[in-house]
Amino acid sequence: MKKFKKFTVLAVLFVLPLVAYLFFSSGVNNFGRLPVLEENVLLIKSSTDQVTNQPIALEDKINIFTFLGGDVEVKSVFAFNLKEKIYDKNREFQDFQVVSFILENQLEEAKRFIDEINKTSEAYAWKIIVLSQNELTKQFNKLNSKHELDTNFSSAEAFIIDKKGNLRGRLDDEDEGLKKSYNTKSVAELNNKMVDDMKVILAEYRLELKKYKEEKTED
Repeated sequence: MKKFKKFTVLAVLFVLPLVAYLFFSSGVNNFGRLPVLEENVLLIKSSTDQVTNQPIALEDKINIFTFLGGDVEVKSVFAFNLKEKIYDKNREFQDFQVVSFILENQLEEAKRFIDEINKTSEAYAWKIIVLSQNELTKQFNKLNSKHELDTNFSSAEAFIIDKKGNLRGRLDDEDEGLKKSYNTKSVAELNNKMVDDMKVILAEYRLELKKYKEEKTED
């Protein structure tokens, strides 16, 4: 009996953790794909960053869309939550970028916002695109969100767009059910949900890149 108990204790201490590790390490392969909620949501495939005057490609990128619209001064306060929780942790990933859509009369405010980012980080992966009210509204509506733009053509919601131009999110969020966006006003939501979802989608692409490199090596 003593030997049996000793074996049981050893199994709990060593075997079960190993099984758990193998299960979770394979999670990205079998379970770790962030659901596609809307397909082909990109109305703009390329543009120009109005702060740096550099061309921007939105295709083949993991984009975080934000709509600062005509209210950059206020919405940028919430966008800083996105910077702290999402942007700073992922900006070095080669194909990651945050895209903020603004109205033309907000360009100076947007430049000040980028300057503030540069004080504590590097803003090279945060892009500013100027759109007309009509263009901005069309792009927002393409996401088919339950949220709406406010009277300033702005929103506090952030959206994850994958490399194929599809909107990603959650099908079974514990609070909302279908979750297409993340409220930048809520640090808790960014920290508890969007951080995890970004880890999933980046792991997905790292896995695809690894497979591609292995296939090229075999060739």
